[in-house]
Amino acid sequence: MGFIDKAKAMIAKDPKKIVDGVDKATDMIDDKTGGKYADQLQKVDDTVADKLGGDMDIADEVADAADEVADGTEPSA
Repeated sequence: MGFIDKAKAMIAKDPKKIVDGVDKATDMIDDKTGGKYADQLQKVDDTVADKLGGDMDIADEVADAADEVADGTEPSA
């Protein structure tokens, strides 16, 4: 499994973790630059959230159902 495949698997498994990580990173950059790039960093946060599902509550439900299927149990409705 190559690097790209591993990255895709990690994103599919827990997109909220990726969104949270990007948010923390952009917040740290914003602090270090004194807000100089705040607009651009907010666009990064918004784009990542949109590309990885936008509504993270739904993404959590999908991830939970995938975990249940992987464990061999029936997903809850």
